[in-house]
Amino acid sequence: METHEKADFASHYNLPTPAPESPSLVRKPYRFSTLCATVENPNSSHKDQHGSSSVPIYQTATFKGVGGEYDYSRSGNPTRTHLEHHIAKISSAQHAFAVSSGMAALDVITRILKPGCEVIAGDDIYGGTNRLLTYLRTHMNVTVHHVDTTKPFTISPVLSPGKTAMVLLETPTNPLLKIVDIAGISSMVKEKCPDAVIVVDNTMMSPYLQRPLEHGADIVYDSATKYLSGHHDLMAGVITCNRDDLAQQMAFTINAVGNALTPFDSFLLLRGTKTLAIRMDRQQSTSMLVAQMLQSLGFTVHYPGLSNHPGREIHDRIADGYGAVLSFETGDRELSERIVGATRLWGISVSFGCVNSLISMPCVMSHASIDPATRAERGLPEDLIRLCVGIEDPADLLDDLRHALLDAGAITMAANDFVRIPTMVNRAAEKLALGESRIERKKEDVDLEWFISAPGKVILFGEHAVVHGVTALAASVDLRCYGLTSPRSDNKISVHFTNINDFYCEWDIDSLPWDAVTPVLPGNVHPEGLDEKLLDAINERALPPASKMVPKSHPAALAFLYLYMTMAYGTRRPAFSFTARSTLPVGAGLGSSAAFSACIATAILLLNKRIRAPRPSPPNRPPTDTDPGHLHISHEGRCAIPQGTAEEINSWAYVSEKVLHGNPSGVDNSIVVYGGALSYTKPGFGKKSGMDRVSGFKSLKFLLVDSKIGRSTKQLVANVAQKKMEEPDAVNKMFDAIQSISDQARLALDDPEMSRDVLLATLSAYITENHSYLVRLGVSHETLETIREKCSVYNLSTKLTGAGGGGCSVTLIPDGFSETQLKALIDDLAAANFDPYVTSVGGSGLGILSPYGRAALNSGLPADGPITPPETPEEQGTEGELSAMSLRERFNSLKTEDLNQWAEERGEWMFV
Repeated sequence: METHEKADFASHYNLPTPAPESPSLVRKPYRFSTLCATVENPNSSHKDQHGSSSVPIYQTATFKGVGGEYDYSRSGNPTRTHLEHHIAKISSAQHAFAVSSGMAALDVITRILKPGCEVIAGDDIYGGTNRLLTYLRTHMNVTVHHVDTTKPFTISPVLSPGKTAMVLLETPTNPLLKIVDIAGISSMVKEKCPDAVIVVDNTMMSPYLQRPLEHGADIVYDSATKYLSGHHDLMAGVITCNRDDLAQQMAFTINAVGNALTPFDSFLLLRGTKTLAIRMDRQQSTSMLVAQMLQSLGFTVHYPGLSNHPGREIHDRIADGYGAVLSFETGDRELSERIVGATRLWGISVSFGCVNSLISMPCVMSHASIDPATRAERGLPEDLIRLCVGIEDPADLLDDLRHALLDAGAITMAANDFVRIPTMVNRAAEKLALGESRIERKKEDVDLEWFISAPGKVILFGEHAVVHGVTALAASVDLRCYGLTSPRSDNKISVHFTNINDFYCEWDIDSLPWDAVTPVLPGNVHPEGLDEKLLDAINERALPPASKMVPKSHPAALAFLYLYMTMAYGTRRPAFSFTARSTLPVGAGLGSSAAFSACIATAILLLNKRIRAPRPSPPNRPPTDTDPGHLHISHEGRCAIPQGTAEEINSWAYVSEKVLHGNPSGVDNSIVVYGGALSYTKPGFGKKSGMDRVSGFKSLKFLLVDSKIGRSTKQLVANVAQKKMEEPDAVNKMFDAIQSISDQARLALDDPEMSRDVLLATLSAYITENHSYLVRLGVSHETLETIREKCSVYNLSTKLTGAGGGGCSVTLIPDGFSETQLKALIDDLAAANFDPYVTSVGGSGLGILSPYGRAALNSGLPADGPITPPETPEEQGTEGELSAMSLRERFNSLKTEDLNQWAEERGEWMFV
């Protein structure tokens, strides 16, 4: 519509003209993808006279006239000016330069250096970068320090004020995808060497996902051949910065040496940047699928998008995505070569960032210029495969990669799924590391039953107050939870929780939601947070609604499946039945859930061979003329499980506790794994926090009484918090008194000079005093007071333990209290419908029945003879399970009061 037509149209329809005061919407800044697609004129003088929608190619070497903005394309060209203005806009930069390649960009930057100065660079850098730095070191008298820049503390020792001129960073690194803290390192370097220039190679991320100038970098460069172009049809490099002095130096160098980007390549690169965002969105979403598939097969995968990547937290702070490059290790260089050669859709090529997917082996391609010794020193695996993901359909890329792995012999099909085939190199290394003989390995491959036990816990002083920073004292109790695994041959797993209404459930292993799991591979640590995606998948696809399950069975089954699936990797998806029984009352505040967590964690770790049962010490050997003999001290199995194994078990028991309770303190699982007693102070209250061992409890006898009254721990804790808000002075005074009780009780227990009688009298007084404060806090219950009254008849001190509101009480039994009196008290409590348990505290922690006992090596054992644990015959039993002699059947049929003694008689136990 022409101008006069618009006027006639408005006049004819009498359209009102908005007044200046009319409200209007404020425009928001454009998002990144809009910035990419919108190329603006650098200034009014660059506006095309014909109104072209695409920047023209000024394919000319010279420009006519005198005094104009352009005279020679080496010094400047309108097409390149448009490109550089566009690159600066999307990079948060004041200045941008386009040159002939990424290495040309680095060459321009390093010409800032002078002879005698020093450069700090990473030890996992691009091969071309390493080549240029080597040249500077050998020909230009520039000192180059290669350090692990993923660990900032390695940089500080080589920083030299007045000498360190440049720190060269790359994140994620190529090809191991390590993460470097740009902001942290920039701040540290500037503080010690303010004149040093921070340079970042941002090629792996591009400005779309990471803009290092926003995090303290002085100069950023990209190989624009990669993501900025996106089509591998040009060679280019870009440099960005915000400092005028650096920009002037680099502009002079580019004009002097003549490596500025040509007009035609500037046009191509400008066109490529318009689709940067949409390309990278597709590429990195597919990369995550590829990384998850490879990890699920058991390969070691390097990709910052995986939850177990060691640098993910830092990467999330400085980047907006995870990129489209990943690498993985196979364990065998020849196998890697076969995999690379077997792909069809993945092109074998160096470089990355193209719309087409590429595969390569860095050590024989992009990083071949680094000598093998240096590669080994820097931890670059010779078998490493690098994948550069394009925009093809994700299903086609995954299918092609699977077929390449199959054709190369890296994986195979089993039970309608792909499973990894262990490489001969890995297997030989494992045997060498473990010192296994072939005979021993064959024996350990036989499916065993594993018998595990873990104690409960009791809080003796500091309940509720511990939430508010008061120290609590807790100890293990000799009431235990037992877990027994029995192998199956029908590709199923099952659980049987005898103390939860005899709950039983089984699952076909292949039907579990494996597509939702991100496995935590051996040697890695479970992330701080739970995998909510996996939890949701288990709840929706593997378990019925909680409302339709036996009370307390749903969280227990959920924790079991979560640990089983998270620990599974490669070919390891063991089929077995897990049975749990307990002499602990369930839900009474005595750590039954923590003991259960420790048992399932240990069982699954053993079955996945992530931990191993320690071998027994050499037996007694009498001296002879040629042999001095050997004396074996058993210590009754105490401290037989190594500290490292205990730490692994405890970390997974804590994960299970998170599934069960949401945000546990970690006290309960630590007590049941390590045993003994400890003091615990919650962090965040301005004093020393954490856990400390406490001695002296082991010789004390206690009576635990289960009131059998249910209660809501969360509500009781909330009630105390509310009371503190309403009566802060009174409640804080009680908390101070409870802190004094905990401190004095610990001093008494640690005092070797205190007599036995004085110790017992002191602890009795503290028990009575601590309970009185708990009553005033409102967390006792009439049933607990009834128990206290019955015990007070015998002059015994009693207090609630745990959350209160029901649950359990704990009573100290002095040395002089006769068995007759104790039996009478127990009868009185039982007659009142309470469940009493006589126990000691502070004993051993988690236990594993040794698989190396003599009984395990015998066949033809009597049905109820000692079993440590038995090797399982191959004949089929019922429900698709392998016959397990009689251990599981006997375990299920025993009376609860006989369980502890029967378990002790099975063989030699090993404890933490």
